[in-house]
Formats: sequence, structure tokens, C-alpha cells
Amino acid sequence: MKRLFAIITAAMVLCTMADAKGKKEVKYNENGEIIKTGVNLGPLPVVAFDADRGFQFGALLNLYNFGDGKNYPNPNEQWYFEASAYTKESAINSYKFIVNYDNKTLIPGVRMSICSGYYKDAALDFYGFNGYQSNYDMSMLEPTFVWEDSKAGEKLENKFINKGKLPKGFYRFGRDLIKAKVDFTGEIAKNFYWEAGYHFQWLKAQSFTPNGYKVLDNPLETDYYVPGGTTLFDLYKAWGIIPEDQADGGLTSSIRLGLMYDSRNVENNPTKGIWAEAHIIAAPKWLGTTHENYKYCATFRHYVPIVQDKLTFAYRLGYQGTIGNKSPWYSLPFYTNMGIKADNDGFGGYRTVRGLMLNRVQGLDVGYFNAEFRYRFIDFKLAKQNIAFALSAFCDGAHVFRDYDMTFTDSAKAALLSTDPAKNPAGDALRGIAMANQYDHFVFNKKDGFHGAAGAGLRFIMNQNFIVAFEYARCFNKQDGKGAFYINTGFLF
Repeated sequence: MKRLFAIITAAMVLCTMADAKGKKEVKYNENGEIIKTGVNLGPLPVVAFDADRGFQFGALLNLYNFGDGKNYPNPNEQWYFEASAYTKESAINSYKFIVNYDNKTLIPGVRMSICSGYYKDAALDFYGFNGYQSNYDMSMLEPTFVWEDSKAGEKLENKFINKGKLPKGFYRFGRDLIKAKVDFTGEIAKNFYWEAGYHFQWLKAQSFTPNGYKVLDNPLETDYYVPGGTTLFDLYKAWGIIPEDQADGGLTSSIRLGLMYDSRNVENNPTKGIWAEAHIIAAPKWLGTTHENYKYCATFRHYVPIVQDKLTFAYRLGYQGTIGNKSPWYSLPFYTNMGIKADNDGFGGYRTVRGLMLNRVQGLDVGYFNAEFRYRFIDFKLAKQNIAFALSAFCDGAHVFRDYDMTFTDSAKAALLSTDPAKNPAGDALRGIAMANQYDHFVFNKKDGFHGAAGAGLRFIMNQNFIVAFEYARCFNKQDGKGAFYINTGFLF
């Protein structure tokens, strides 16, 4: 907590220094807020927390250019820089580098947004497809271990066994990801806009490989435990759910076209207005895409003032679907964003459905919602900065409306049951039979149900743009997790 206050104090000091540098005259708007002009620094928290990945640490910075202040609190230009890593044992060697840029004045009448980033996830969440059709077995998080290195083993044994901190390797896989995009937005009529952009993703997937330990063949002595430390990701490949030609990932090169209606009063901290979007995403092979796919998405956000500038009811309704039945498995978690934010993992986690485990809800068509009361209970000025604190209470949910194909293919079954080592990808017949027998335990023949969670949060808000959030959410169903706590930035929407 002391570190958090230090971060907030540093943010205010840096912004004050930026204001003082030019000895700017302090002016106020109709709401009594100080009108920010020129370039302002908004350092993000050096430390954040994500229940799915642990503590996040690194260097994070926002630069806002408000120009002459005419459009405050909306900046004319903004930069976002991030270099960070995660501390959770299962997410060691996970880090990311991000550079984003947003400009409203460089091209007359057109807003340009550029995002780029490299993401290394050594142990990314993978719980299968189609929501509750994929069984989440918590007993798979409690294996025992043998150590490949005695010295490292003692250290890991103390951390994982004696302190009860076991890695969750069964529901993990490794991923390297490069993302880049450029989006353009232009006004058609008042509050009505066209959107167009090019999005690029290169993804490499691999099995989860723990550092310094391996799972014993059958520590739980159950009928459904998979020997050899096999993960759910490995099983999906063995069952043919993840096709062999997609198992290692691929490249997605897409063109996105859409329309947007935006009547928000403030972009980063709205208290009234509507923000709605609809897009078509085309990723054809002729554009360089490895596995051709076409999608569409629609999002409706509404900010309803109950008590002006104090109490707001905000909700978001979204739907993302696949045109046809072809979509590579590795593209399912991403939900599309136009503008300064890159496509995010989902659904589940602090950017989509809070409380749910990251990537818990995946399918060809997914619908989701967020409903939230936001109460801004105090406003004051400190060190020439506009400061506010806000409380929130929320409920989030998601549902798979069209399933990804989870069929245990005949060819995969024949390979697993083969006594010919050359044909059996598991390496031996007994292990192949064991892997084949797991299918009915982890894949249910049923439709998805409602995935929901509810929670509350607290936010620190500076100059309507720099926002630090503390949130906790509890799931309604244990199949979605036990609940989660987050420390991060901004509002969810």
C-alpha cells in the first residue's frame, strides 16, 4: 500500500512539474476543474495485480497532449509505453512490451490510432472451448513433483509444497504473440463515424514447460488423470479438437471496417452518453493469413447519469461471432477493439468478465455484458491536479451461443489406440489409451450456460484520464473459478 501511495504521489508531482515548466496560467472549466494544457505526464502504476498472472511490475507511462486545453479532458494526442513482467509462479518468464499512439490532429478530420506489442506468456490460461462443455477439474491443480535439479528442487519444494503454492500447469500453455495495428476514424455526421483499420497478429503456441520440475506419471491415482504431465492443451491436440496444422499457431492479417456512434462527454471517464460500434473483420489467405477466417462484432455501451457527475449507471452489451464455421482455435480468445487499445484476451479476466478465469469462455459466437454503478464520492484539487475517488458495484456475464467443434475425431482416436509406436503420438499404447479415456471426463455433451460474477471496486482518478482501479469479483459457479482481485488502470469500458 505504501508503494501505491508513492506511485500516486509521483504521478501528481510529475504532472505538477510539467505544468510549472511553462508557468502556465491556471484556468477552470464550467465544472470547476483545472483546464490542463500542453503535455502532461501520467505514469501508470509500477505495480499492478492480476489474479490470473500475479503481480505485474515494470515501467509504464502515459503522455497526454491537451494542446490549448479547448478539448479538455479529452487529449489531442496521447502516447502509451509499457515494459512489464509477472511474478506468479506459473507465469514466470511472462512479460510484455507495448507502444501505443493516438492522434486527432495529424490528419485533418481523421483520428489515427497505432498499437504494437510483444507478449511472452510462459503459462497462459487454457480451459477448453464452449464454456461449461469443458469440465474444469480443480483436482488437476494438485499434483506432486519430482525435481530434475536437486538444488533447484529444494527451493521449489519449499515454495510449492511447504507453502502450499502449487503450479497450475494442467490448464496452461505457452504463447508468443506479436500484435500490430493501425486504425482510422472519421466523422460522417455529428457523433457518427466510420472506422477502418489493418490488424496483424503472429502467434506461436507450445505446451506448458515448467521450469525445474515435472509432474509425476500418476500422483493422484485416479482413473482420469493423464500420465506424463500432459496438459489439457496436449489432450486437445491428441483428440483432434485442435487440428495438427493449427497446433503451433499462425499468422492473422485482417482488414476491419465498421461504424461507430459516440456521444460520451468524456472518453476515459464518461458519465453520460452512448458509445456503440459494429465491425466486420476479414482475414483472407491472400492477405497473408495462415488460416482464413471472417468475423463480426457489435458493442453497445451506455452511460446513464443518475446524480449528475456523482452517480452513473454504466452498462456494456457485446456480441462477437464467426461467419461460417472456420476459425482457428488460437483466434477464439481475442475480442476486437478499434482505436488506441489492442485486441484483448477473453472472455474472462479484468478486461472482459471480471471474476472469471482468463479465457474461460471461448466459442465461435460469444455474447457478454457488464453492468456497473459508479459513485464518485469525493472531488478535490491537489498540487494543481484534479483528484477524485469513486466506488463501484458491478455484475458481469458471458455465454457461448455457437459452439466450436469439440468432436473426438476418428483419425485421432485410431492414433491414440494404435499399438504401433510410429502411429501413436503419445509415445506408447498404454499412455495413448489413457489419453483417449480422458475425453468423456473433460468434454461434456451439453450446451453452455450463463457465466457470471459480481463484485465491487475503488478508483483513484486524476485529471479524468489517469485512473488506478482496485476490484474484486466473485463467480456464481465454481466451474468459473473462486473469484479474483485486480489492481489495474482505467475503467473496464
